[in-house]
Amino acid sequence: MESVAAIFSLVARKRFGVFEDPVCETASIFRRLSQAASLSQGNQTMKKHKKTKPNPEAAKPLHEPKPDAAGIDLGATEIWVAVAPDRCQMPVRRFGAFTQDLLAILQWLLECGIRTVAMEATGVYWIPLYQLVADAGIEVCLVNARHVKNVPGRKSDVRDCQWLQYLHSVGLLMASFRPAQIICQTRSIYRFRQNLLTQVGQHLQHMQAALDQMNIKLHHVINDLSGQTGMAIIEAILNGERDPLRLAQYRDRRIKATQETIAKSLEGDWRSEHLFVLRLAWENGKQVQEQIKKCDQELMQYTRQLEAKTMVAQPIVPVKIMSLNVEPGVPELTPAPAVRPAKPRKKTSKNEPDGPWRENLHRFFGVDLTLIPAISVLTGITLMTELGNDLSAFKTVHHFCSWLCLCPDNETSAGKVLHKSTRRSQNRVRQALRMAASSLHHDKSYLGDKYRRLRAKLGAPKAITAMAHQIARIIWYLITHQVAFDMSIFAELEKANQKRHLNRLNSAAHQMGYQLTPIAA
Repeated sequence: MESVAAIFSLVARKRFGVFEDPVCETASIFRRLSQAASLSQGNQTMKKHKKTKPNPEAAKPLHEPKPDAAGIDLGATEIWVAVAPDRCQMPVRRFGAFTQDLLAILQWLLECGIRTVAMEATGVYWIPLYQLVADAGIEVCLVNARHVKNVPGRKSDVRDCQWLQYLHSVGLLMASFRPAQIICQTRSIYRFRQNLLTQVGQHLQHMQAALDQMNIKLHHVINDLSGQTGMAIIEAILNGERDPLRLAQYRDRRIKATQETIAKSLEGDWRSEHLFVLRLAWENGKQVQEQIKKCDQELMQYTRQLEAKTMVAQPIVPVKIMSLNVEPGVPELTPAPAVRPAKPRKKTSKNEPDGPWRENLHRFFGVDLTLIPAISVLTGITLMTELGNDLSAFKTVHHFCSWLCLCPDNETSAGKVLHKSTRRSQNRVRQALRMAASSLHHDKSYLGDKYRRLRAKLGAPKAITAMAHQIARIIWYLITHQVAFDMSIFAELEKANQKRHLNRLNSAAHQMGYQLTPIAA
């Protein structure tokens, strides 16, 4: 209280012009007050916050400098390259996009002693230069434009390449994941195959629109117009058949609709212009189907050249089996030898390519990923073409799931979580795993039960993300540790889940005054 009174008196004397401090008492008063305030704040802080353990990684440097770095900003017609100012008199140069220009860029980088390059581009402009630079032995860092676009005042290509060179020289850029070249070759073919499947769907929509305009309701009676019954009837219509009863005879025995219902749906107003559109759409669909078969054959040839998975990761710390986030009260399990089902799983999609793909995927990954519930051959091919079998680029399973954008992106500030939802991404592996997770709705395994439980609690979108995250953890563990998948390890988890469910039922019955008794066998 005395110190506070002294402060007020000093302020008053200074305000009215009678402020004198010959012995510098003012500084000593404020110094003592600041020390007392810091001690009191420190005591309050120690009371509120617990003492945290030191993080060994906090002492490590955040980045490593790279003096032999260059930055490249690519476009469709011109390329800007920047090196360090001490490497050349003209550290920033503009090149064209022809092959001779790419070779000139490579020659200039080698003359400047560049060992690592950071690239920023959209589309596929960067691929030719990336391959040339990588083949020359220069490390290439393909940068996500989202990581460097939020810097104001650098909107030109000249400043972009200089900014990239500086950020890369101080080690502040992270490279995007890119698999081996042989995997990229299979990826190009499989992605083109996916585009062809999209075109098939568009041609099918054109056929349905032509039928609707003639009041033909065939695609409303049968589930799939592109199936055996639908294609047979469409082909007969294009050959000149108009009798509904004769057309209905093409009905397959597996169709639920009766022959009379199909005959009624084929009575319409036959118009020449709509029949013309129907014929073109049907022919285009057939042509695209032939192209898909050629892609399957070419993809099979590349797959046979891929090397099988042989390297097994050695974990530094004990790793839980499958990394399945074991629920409380459930003991940790030990792996059991994998038991292959007696009957192989049937073809789950008509878009699945023909051939021994299960055996090829098993040889490539070293484990049979199709034994995992909801993982089909199409999902396995997506993993093969987008990831490969070498996941050493991801240090841990946490890095792998973060790359897939399947884990919460916690943004913290001042000890508070500001944002914790998952990031949006167009990652094809992420999309494949989410589709696989959504197919667990009717699965009778433990993963299916957990999906239905999460869906009832959190809703479908969050449940799909959670199960896709769990499937990703299983896949990472199987590939990196070469452990065969075995559904029997979920038996104890399922028993624990049933026990918790029974306890909840007993508690609810006890609150209502009832008692549950088991049914006599």
